[in-house]
Amino acid sequence: MTLDPEQLGRSKADLAEALRDLRKRAGLTGDRLAKRCAMSQSKISKIETGKTTASLMDVERIVRAVGAPPELVSEVMALARMANTEWQDKRFSWRRGLEKRQAELAALESESTEMRYFLPSMLTGLLATPEYVRASLTHSPGDKSRTVARKLERQAVLYDRSKRFTFLLTGQAIRWAVVPPSAMAVQIDRLASLSRLPNIGIGVVPDGVTIPRGPLNTFTIYDDRLVTAETFTGRIVFQDSRDVAQHREVFDMYATFALYGDDVREYLDVRVQSLLRDL
Repeated sequence: MTLDPEQLGRSKADLAEALRDLRKRAGLTGDRLAKRCAMSQSKISKIETGKTTASLMDVERIVRAVGAPPELVSEVMALARMANTEWQDKRFSWRRGLEKRQAELAALESESTEMRYFLPSMLTGLLATPEYVRASLTHSPGDKSRTVARKLERQAVLYDRSKRFTFLLTGQAIRWAVVPPSAMAVQIDRLASLSRLPNIGIGVVPDGVTIPRGPLNTFTIYDDRLVTAETFTGRIVFQDSRDVAQHREVFDMYATFALYGDDVREYLDVRVQSLLRDL
């Protein structure tokens, strides 16, 4: 299915209308459909009015209950997947103000208990030194001072022992020269220090490991309930449980090739020493 950002905004209303039409075609009241689906009547009502977005599992139960023909099932399931996906345009975020995006991320982190970050090319702001943060915002428009401050403030969540963080990086993310060599050495040393915190796991997939599946993009998994995936022009938010599960499978697959603990700290130290020798 082609992901058209303009469709994402319409799909929730389209899904609600399609499910309502299927019920009426089947000659069922909302109450009778609810009983067939083992749902509450109020949930069916909220789904049909668009107040609640039906999950793929909800839609599967409904289309089976109404006896929808295969061609309509395929169409409605495509709508359901689209309705559970959100496109966030980067240019729109810039116009709103980058610090507002930081507030949204802080809220996500506050609401979540376990977070997994897949970082194939660069570090996330939670791991970054002030110099790395400033450099990573070079191409962002407007006054970036407040955004830098908010990014650094968010790092306090790393010390909340009630939360668990796993950061999975590739060798490229460690080598990518966002800042000069001396600053990169400081940045990598920070990674090694953070890896000693009991609630933080830092893994690095080293160069030279044979992995048939290439890393396509950065993504973050929040409590197995939501995934954000980054692109050059924005981010996609996946809320359907199947999409979340597929991202978890990808994360776990790469995690089996990574170095952790003393092994990753030794790997990072070698990189730091290499950078310092080149000064």
